Amino acid sequence: MDIGTRERGLSVGEAAARVGLTTYTLRWYEQEGLVAPVGRDSAGRRRYSDTDLVWLGLLTRLRRTGMPVRDMRRYAELARLGDRTLGARRALFEEHRLRVLARMAQLEEDLKVLDYKIDIYRRAEDGR
Repeated sequence: MDIGTRERGLSVGEAAARVGLTTYTLRWYEQEGLVAPVGRDSAGRRRYSDTDLVWLGLLTRLRRTGMPVRDMRRYAELARLGDRTLGARRALFEEHRLRVLARMAQLEEDLKVLDYKIDIYRRAEDGR
């Protein structure tokens, strides 16, 4: 990335807002090794590129789906090693997908209970 590109990148606050993180969380992701070193401008301030934002967007989704940070860290390590880790990355995502599907099924059951209770309360209110 040349100096001009770094100067045009997003600041920590702008990048965090763009992907829905706090600046604290974004910096923590860097400390945890989830984010590769980010480019800096001529004053030494972090400048996030579009590629960085795509990566952060993926991390945000993985976390939102409940992926443990240790698995996210493992994924980041594997991704940095390149194409020789494609199978391991796929396996990591397949395992996580099964956990997400199980959680979705659990949420569906929880939603049924909520709907049932809402219906009971509506009928009770209507009967007053």
